[in-house]
Amino acid sequence: VLSFAAGAMIYVVVEELIPEMSGEPHSNIGTVAFAVGFIIMMSLDTALG
Repeated sequence: VLSFAAGAMIYVVVEELIPEMSGEPHSNIGTVAFAVGFIIMMSLDTALG
């Protein structure tokens, strides 16, 4: 249950708040950058941890 709530909060931040900060209505650069950064972080954590 807690993982679902955490996923919902991350979705709201990435899809709603980050594009509002950029000012452009259809800017997905923040969303893509977040996804790429998260993938790199998890890969490094798995490889080095």
